[in-house]
Amino acid sequence: MLTNGPAPSVALVKSSARIPTFKIAALSVFQCNDEDISAIAFAEKMMNSDRNPSLYLTDMAARFPSLSALRVFESAARHLNFGRAGDELFVTHSAVSKQIRLLEEDLGVALFERRNRAVFLTDPGRRLLVTMSVVFRQISDCCDEIKGNGSAPLVLSCEPTFTQRWLIPRLPQFNALHPDIEVHVLAAGGPVSFDRSHIDLALRRNDFSWSPDLFMETVVEERVGPICAPGLLASGGNDILSLPRIHSATRRDAWTRYIADNQVEDPNPPSSQMFEHFYLSIEAAIAGLGAAIGPEPLVADAVESGQLVAPRGFSSNGYNYILLSRLPFQDDSRKRNFLSWLRRQFGP
Repeated sequence: MLTNGPAPSVALVKSSARIPTFKIAALSVFQCNDEDISAIAFAEKMMNSDRNPSLYLTDMAARFPSLSALRVFESAARHLNFGRAGDELFVTHSAVSKQIRLLEEDLGVALFERRNRAVFLTDPGRRLLVTMSVVFRQISDCCDEIKGNGSAPLVLSCEPTFTQRWLIPRLPQFNALHPDIEVHVLAAGGPVSFDRSHIDLALRRNDFSWSPDLFMETVVEERVGPICAPGLLASGGNDILSLPRIHSATRRDAWTRYIADNQVEDPNPPSSQMFEHFYLSIEAAIAGLGAAIGPEPLVADAVESGQLVAPRGFSSNGYNYILLSRLPFQDDSRKRNFLSWLRRQFGP
C-alpha cells in the first residue's frame, strides 16, 4: 500500500491533478502502487457523483470563461467599437482590448477581425454574441420577476433638460395619484442600454436609432420656437430673429432647422453664443443674453410665468418625445400608469 519513497512521477502528478489538496499533499510524500491508484480513482469518481455536486460545479466554473470578459465582449460586439464599450462599462479602451484578447486566448478562436482601425465579428464572434444576448436578457428578466412589479421602484432614465425643467416640478402630482409607485429618476440622454443600466423606462427625444427589440410609445410631439426674455423686445415680435442668438452644443442645428422648416427670412444676427448643454441655453435666454430655440414642453412654465416670451409661437420640427421599454407596457401596471399620466399632462 502507501510506502515511503521518492517523489511521484510526472504521470502520477498529472493523473491526480483533480484530487483534493490534502491528497495531493500526501502524494508529494508517499509513492503509490497500482492498487492505491485504483482506490484513489474510485474515490475521485465518487466525489464527482451526485453525492458531492459542489465538486462538479467547481470543476465547471474552472472551465467556464471569465464572466467579466464575456460582459466586455457582449458590449464590444454590440457596439462594434471598443471605445464605446469602455464608455458603457466605465473602463478604458485598453482594458476592453485586454479582456477581449484574454477571452480569445481562452476560447482558442478569434472573435473579432481587426482591419482599417475598425472591428468586425467573426463567425464564432457572431455565435457568441447571439448566445450572450439571450443569456443576459434571461438573467435580467429573472431578476425583474424576483423583484416583482408591486414593490420594486420604477427606474426612469430621462433627458437631462426634460428632467430639470418639466418632470421634477410635476413628479409630486404623479406621487399623489400613485403613492404606491416609487419613481427613481436618472438624468441621461441618447441611446440607452437597458441590460446595463438597470432601468425600466427611458424618456427620450427620438433623434437616434434604437433596437427593434424595444417597445416604444409616443408621448408628445415636439414643437419649437424662438424664445427670449421679454425685455429684449422693443416692439412687436418679428425682431426676435434679429437678437443675438444662443446655441447649444447638443442641438447645433436648432436655428438652421427652424428657419428652414418655417421658411422665414433669416436676418444676420449681431452675435451668437454657444453653451454646452441645452438646459444652459434656456437659462441664458431667461437671463437676457439673446434668443434661443426652445421646445414648448421645456419652456412652457417659463413662458407662463413671464420669464420668457415666444412671439412666433411654436411649430412642429418632426421629432417626438417617446417612452422606451425593454418589456411590453401592458405587462407592467407601473409603466402603463406612468405613460397615461405623461400623456394627460400634454392634453388630448
